[in-house]
Amino acid sequence: MFNFKSLSVALLCSLSLNAQTIVLNGNDILPKDIVSISNGAKVDIDQNALKRVEKSHSVLINAAKDGQKIYGLTVGVGLNKDRNFVDAKGNLDEEVIKASTAFNIGLIHAHCGGAYDDLPIKTARAVLATRLNNLLFGGAGVQSDVVKLYKDFLNNDIIPVIPSKGSMGEADITILGHVGLAMLGEGYVYYKGEKMQASEALKKAGLKKLVPFGKDSLSILSSNAYSAAMGALAIEDLKQALYVTKLVYALSLEGFNGNVAPFLKESSSLRPFSKYLATTKELRSILKDSYLWDKDDTRALQDPLSYRDSAYYFAALSSTIEELDSLMKIQLNSSDDNPGISLQNNKETDKYQETKLYTKDGAVVPTSNFEPILWVVEFEKASIVLAHNSKASANRTIKLSNDHFTNLSRFLGTDKTVHAFGAMQKPFVSLAGENEYLANPISLNYTPVAGEIEDMATNAPAVVQKLQKQIDNYYYILGMELMHAAQAIDLRKQKNPNLKLSAQTQKLYDEYRKVVKFMDIDRPLTDDFRNQAKFLREYK
Repeated sequence: MFNFKSLSVALLCSLSLNAQTIVLNGNDILPKDIVSISNGAKVDIDQNALKRVEKSHSVLINAAKDGQKIYGLTVGVGLNKDRNFVDAKGNLDEEVIKASTAFNIGLIHAHCGGAYDDLPIKTARAVLATRLNNLLFGGAGVQSDVVKLYKDFLNNDIIPVIPSKGSMGEADITILGHVGLAMLGEGYVYYKGEKMQASEALKKAGLKKLVPFGKDSLSILSSNAYSAAMGALAIEDLKQALYVTKLVYALSLEGFNGNVAPFLKESSSLRPFSKYLATTKELRSILKDSYLWDKDDTRALQDPLSYRDSAYYFAALSSTIEELDSLMKIQLNSSDDNPGISLQNNKETDKYQETKLYTKDGAVVPTSNFEPILWVVEFEKASIVLAHNSKASANRTIKLSNDHFTNLSRFLGTDKTVHAFGAMQKPFVSLAGENEYLANPISLNYTPVAGEIEDMATNAPAVVQKLQKQIDNYYYILGMELMHAAQAIDLRKQKNPNLKLSAQTQKLYDEYRKVVKFMDIDRPLTDDFRNQAKFLREYK
């Protein structure tokens, strides 16, 4: 699983808000916006979205006054949906409001139970941003005070202390309950990077604690915002990984003196999968004017499959990223609340089961919209595809060290090295092996809970966490391929100083050599491995 301790402690304690402000409206946030907010961007709320929130709350209250049974408001949650808690029929007097507030506070207290380390501040900010935008869609029925407090938490750098494990992925209730706890002025938060009691942070920021009412607490804790936020971060990380993958591959092919035939137009047009065609066209562009297009009688007619088939592996990764992006745009800009508030008045039938849901200006609808299976399985697929790419990179790197394939020195050594990269196959092979293990699905590993009424689950957080761990590993694996590719280029240039790289691979090589130097003599490489993984993550 994802190792939160591996993230920099400095990142947890010294995140500074940047000057960027992102306006949220519940309709068009993108994963890259979630990343920006996680990195410190401030947020503002579109006024039309705020009006939707207010209208949604009004619909909810009107339904309660009508005497409707409303999950999480007038009756309990889970198996306790058969218990009446608040009788709001016909009125909302002081006694009813007091009872509702007591129920809401109890609901938050009853759902705060996670495990393991605190979430990194960046991840917790992403969670707040994700849920805030969901609420602005207008399907939750919360008081406007709730959405304003999400905004104030982000902009005042008050980040709830949230545990990193404990959700089965059918709404992250035991995780997100801690957001509600902080809004009550209880538990702990990070205030400007310093961990302190939530009550103290609210006082320092001049904010009032939330007085929850109606369905506020259920809406705060019952969503997939934790899993979805991590998913948004992982998608953007994976996009960067795919971008640098193709560049590293191109330089690796040049280091290998490989054959460009498999991604020529003449070849790819014979099997015109759309993503494959796009990938091969991009590879041809990346390698434009490279020496690989010139005659070389020593070049093999066909390379090992890890080189020859790579365009297919990149295309598969590109395809799953595109699908994830599409799915998460819906997840981030919709309501996964149960019950949900519909602001439409478009009944399809006049049957009781539908008409009973309606009140003035809308309907309160029992839903299954907390179900994330549509995008969870796509994240599982991404894990499999990334594991294939990890193994392909590892196999290419091994081939670069093999003098029988490259006609270069064994293990890419010099006359001054003892063993060169001979032992350095183990790190990337071990990481590729770990990525293969992490590709195994986990979404099916659950047990029915809550009196067996909640008998389906997805383990959504674990699914995304293991993909994130794979991505972290992949940057290391890819960095080691880059190290071998650059070493091979240097050795080829010793033989042929006029060896011509493409413009894009030359730029990658030049920038990389500012970070990691040619290995003329044996040296410890651990720091180089770390630096080149960071280099690839940030390379533009």
